Amino acid sequence: MSLDEWTETFGSERLTGALLGRMTLQVSILEMNGEATALPKAERARPAGQPE
Repeated sequence: MSLDEWTETFGSERLTGALLGRMTLQVSILEMNGEATALPKAERARPAGQPE
């Protein structure tokens, strides 16, 4: 979910802004666009017949 969709989730622009402000105070946000690579690699590495 992109950050601009969070207001719909929390229902209030003010609440969303406060939550994101505290969560992102001392972090770096990397927005990744493209196909996931970790999950397909993990699925290929799983031995045949092993449950997920």
